[in-house]
Amino acid sequence: MDKILRINVSAEGGPTALEEGLGEYAGLGGRGMTSGIISKEVPPLCHPLGKDNKLVIAPGMLSGSAAAVSGRISVGCKSPLTGGIKEANSGGQGAQALARLGYAAIVLEGKPADDTLYKVFINKDGVTIEPDNSLKMLGNYATVEKIKAACGDKVCCISIGQAGEMKLSAATVAFTDMEQRPTRHAGRGGVGAVMGSKGIKVIVLDDTGMGMRKPKNPDAFKSANKEFVAGLKQHPVTGEGLPAFGTNVLTNVLNEAGGYPTKNFSTGQFKESTKIAGEALAQIEKDRGGSATQGCHRGCVIQCSGTYNDKDGNFLTKQPEYETVWAHGGNCCIYDLDTIAMLDRLDDDFGLDTIEMGATIAVAMDAGIAEFGDGEAAINLIKEVGKGTPLGRILGNGAKVAGQVLGVERVPVVKGQAMPAYDPRAVQGIGVTYATTTMGADHTAGYAVTANILGVGGSVDALKPEGQIDLSRNLQIATAAIDATGMCLFIAFAILDQPKTFQALLDIINGFHGLSLTADDVTELGKSILSKERDFNARAGFTNKDDRLPEYFKNEKLAPHGVTFAVKDEELDQVFNW
Repeated sequence: MDKILRINVSAEGGPTALEEGLGEYAGLGGRGMTSGIISKEVPPLCHPLGKDNKLVIAPGMLSGSAAAVSGRISVGCKSPLTGGIKEANSGGQGAQALARLGYAAIVLEGKPADDTLYKVFINKDGVTIEPDNSLKMLGNYATVEKIKAACGDKVCCISIGQAGEMKLSAATVAFTDMEQRPTRHAGRGGVGAVMGSKGIKVIVLDDTGMGMRKPKNPDAFKSANKEFVAGLKQHPVTGEGLPAFGTNVLTNVLNEAGGYPTKNFSTGQFKESTKIAGEALAQIEKDRGGSATQGCHRGCVIQCSGTYNDKDGNFLTKQPEYETVWAHGGNCCIYDLDTIAMLDRLDDDFGLDTIEMGATIAVAMDAGIAEFGDGEAAINLIKEVGKGTPLGRILGNGAKVAGQVLGVERVPVVKGQAMPAYDPRAVQGIGVTYATTTMGADHTAGYAVTANILGVGGSVDALKPEGQIDLSRNLQIATAAIDATGMCLFIAFAILDQPKTFQALLDIINGFHGLSLTADDVTELGKSILSKERDFNARAGFTNKDDRLPEYFKNEKLAPHGVTFAVKDEELDQVFNW
């Protein structure tokens, strides 16, 4: 990965492509690359949908290599949802293909002169950009089918659906999976709206003729990779729980802990949770000829995804993730997995963040637009978004906008982004992360559920404020570094509990790049990424007053524990005190 591809959509006569060297961005990958470029090149006060914003798509430092679970990709920009810096992360085949083609990043910049839609084709011979208005207002599935018909079944697609074209703040960027389906999404923060603002509908990657990226020290790399894989398979979460039941294995765990947000975060337990939990989901998938154990990209050894078929045995969607099942399920009091799977399919097709949309529908239900538990109404509301009706556009701009329009007080957002599937009153460490991360409410930015609920990497009482600041801080630093490598965040379970597995990760990086990084160097990498992001947000006008949860989390006690969020504001201000 020795070059950056810049696509200038402002160029006279249509978008132009320019390849350049890495320059000052040499050695960066994933979130390190996206946040590095955005923090340096994007004016923090610019309009997120304007000419000065940029969309950066970057594989990780290890992507395109034989390193296990290294196929994650980062998408960065100034977020139209939060107004701050954004990195959204996805699986799929995009990272591996882009890295093997030699690109450390694609940068979309400028603003098109009209509403022409373009498709970009990249292979070993170079880059072609063509107008294609036949793709207008197609969903991601139909878009990919048209590309397959024209380009064959070996290419990867990076695309937006109708939501991205309409520039809605909950819009995603879709990446095709191993079956060439647009089921993997850089979901959070409205990155799809920024891609839509650049007039790019789809980027097609064909890495035919390009081999794996080669390590600088093959023997050390191979040995470390073997040790790393063994560590992942040894750990009970990455080796047993996730492969058996997917990410949705967490439903019963969080529900029992009283931290499962239900009925728009009004209580911490859902009485119907077993009907939508990972165990029930896996059984349906097996019974209908789908799969409960599958990777989201080649080289994945954790295998926490799957295939969900309808009642007739036909493919409907990929296995709905824990966050999706919660957002469209428990949070809306819906307990029919077929309904939840259909909502997931519609979100993927329209190009919408399932977390944001589930939270938004729950806010709409709180406002009386639909009844809690009404699955058909939820499906119809998502279809409104796809159609671009006035109500659909309100909902498609996320929970904060919907709450303002509909007059709802209980809107679970930080910096404009909806909270995921952990109530911060019952999982106080994740509340610290929600409040303080640069990204808006985001569980992946510092997954304190590890020590709060699962006992991974130690144990910190989930219901008390003590220890939560240090926990969130350390996890936010580690996460930023992992996001830079292209590794799946789920490796954290094994590397937090097993020192040998963490050392194996260091050895993989060192063996591949010919480096001698230590654990302290990885910490410094994470800190440097966070510092750039914090600096961007500060220049965009954010202050410590933005690092707060909504007031009702401090005032409304959450059943069953009767707790409020108890971490003090002055403590939240100490998270980034290095």
